[in-house]
Amino acid sequence: MSEPIKVVVVDDSALIRRLLSSLLEKDPEIKVVGTAADPYQARTIIKETNPDVITLDIEMPKMDGLAFLEKIMTLRPMPVIMVSSLTRAGAEVTLHALELGAVDFFGKPSIDLERGMEERSRQLIAKVKAAARAKVAPRSRTGTEGPGALQGYKFSTTEKIIAIGSSTGGVEALREVIPRMPANCPGILVAQHMPANFTGTFAQRMNGISNVTVSEAQNQQRILPGHVYIAPGSYHLKVKRSGANYVCQLSDEDPVTGHKPSVDVLFDSVAEVVGANAVGVILTGMGKDGASGLKNMRDAGAATIGQDEPSSVVYGMPKVAFEMGGVEEQMDIRKIAEAILQKCAVKGAGNIRV
Repeated sequence: MSEPIKVVVVDDSALIRRLLSSLLEKDPEIKVVGTAADPYQARTIIKETNPDVITLDIEMPKMDGLAFLEKIMTLRPMPVIMVSSLTRAGAEVTLHALELGAVDFFGKPSIDLERGMEERSRQLIAKVKAAARAKVAPRSRTGTEGPGALQGYKFSTTEKIIAIGSSTGGVEALREVIPRMPANCPGILVAQHMPANFTGTFAQRMNGISNVTVSEAQNQQRILPGHVYIAPGSYHLKVKRSGANYVCQLSDEDPVTGHKPSVDVLFDSVAEVVGANAVGVILTGMGKDGASGLKNMRDAGAATIGQDEPSSVVYGMPKVAFEMGGVEEQMDIRKIAEAILQKCAVKGAGNIRV
């Protein structure tokens, strides 16, 4: 039997430390090797125990979680799962943490804490196991600027649709792709696994560093060039035809493969409605959501791209999609934006219809 995953829990609440520790240790593959009430205690425990994963509260005395996370990612990069409230304010700071290098986050219930944590224990355990396998490196970029849009591409008069699915590690992956899209690119739909209060904030943050307009998708909203539509948390996002136009359709149906929004739901709709005029992209994430949908897109004639293993934080979703035959090309995340545009572009053509 392999060694259990060593976890250090950092939280100023004794109750949260106890709950997280007891829930994690229900799984025999996980061992909590230490708990700390603040980053200074945590620093000592981390040196002594050399954990595989840290769970880190965002709001703590003496030094807040973001400041401590920055120190970790600079001096001793390791997988960190942020523990935050599922509020709009919590979303802002949690997304900042993901941009700083945190692998994932776990949302604390706002009411009936013990019962709510118990109900989500399987999710917590899965996140810790995925984090233990995640690739973590010092941040290569500083600041909040995007990488800059690619220019010089023109597109055919036939409307194209770009569909992107992502999960764990997806916030940073999408920051490598969306800001590189030029203002005349085809419409982009994104299904990123994220709670309801987070997707609007995420769209705003992406919009601030991009040439394209990024927003949370609305039902029956027309899909336009130069726009990115993020699936709202707690809704599935589909593509539908309305006359000559493509529109967003939001669905409140049950989760698919445990997710809502589901990448499979988005990809399946694109395969059915857009077919060969689409480009499908599957990025880093644990599990298999999007794999069968991407295969359906490829079978329908769409161009498909998968993020490769070395550049994925968690090579789960892209791996399953590749093994199922849904991925036409695998590549480093830094090459994906240009590959998308090349697949959409037509030499010497005019811009796509607005």
